[in-house]
Amino acid sequence: MATSSILTELVIEDPKKAEAFINALEMSSQEPVCSPSAPSIPILDSVEDIRRFLERKNK
Repeated sequence: MATSSILTELVIEDPKKAEAFINALEMSSQEPVCSPSAPSIPILDSVEDIRRFLERKNK
């Protein structure tokens, strides 16, 4: 299962490796590399909007 790897115990005995691991966690939480490409997903609530969307998609 996917959760089994999350719930396993992590043991780092080397202090330098532990420090490097902690630094990597801190850096990854401060500056995320990826961001969403679109700010939001448009909601198509009329038949005409849906038709225009599907016409653009099929071209």
